[in-house]
Amino acid sequence: MKSLAVALISLLLPGLMQASEFPVADEVVIEKGARQLHLIQGGKAFRTYKIALGIRPVGDKKREGDFKTPEGKYYLDARNPNSDFFLSIRVSYPDAGDRREAGELGVNPGGAIMIHGQPNVPTRSETYYRTQDWTNGCIAVSNSDMIDIWLMTGENTPIEIRP
Repeated sequence: MKSLAVALISLLLPGLMQASEFPVADEVVIEKGARQLHLIQGGKAFRTYKIALGIRPVGDKKREGDFKTPEGKYYLDARNPNSDFFLSIRVSYPDAGDRREAGELGVNPGGAIMIHGQPNVPTRSETYYRTQDWTNGCIAVSNSDMIDIWLMTGENTPIEIRP
């Protein structure tokens, strides 16, 4: 599955990068309540995707292991074509404020929050992954949507995760 992702991207990227109409997001907005990820360019959404969140989706992430998806403003700061999921892009959580808040609570803020596709080795049905919040706190999309997001975001793209 991992080699398929790398092969697809290497085949698609050169052609897409040459197309002048190829949109690249200048911001990503997550609406947790609506279960949507929006790619934004010039203040307007040009693509919207259905998402799954952490298994305890309501509220802001406060500590490692709370199964919540963080809320706030971050950056997409690293890409992993060889993750345990079909591609992954890391969200820059925790930031200094998150670390300070966790320190005041005497807890570890956690980390490794990603936008990613489906598990390379699924343990549940396809229906489960399409209809449930199932991550440990990450933002999951379909594999085909993950290819779009991978290709339409750049290094350090701002991401805002809203309740």
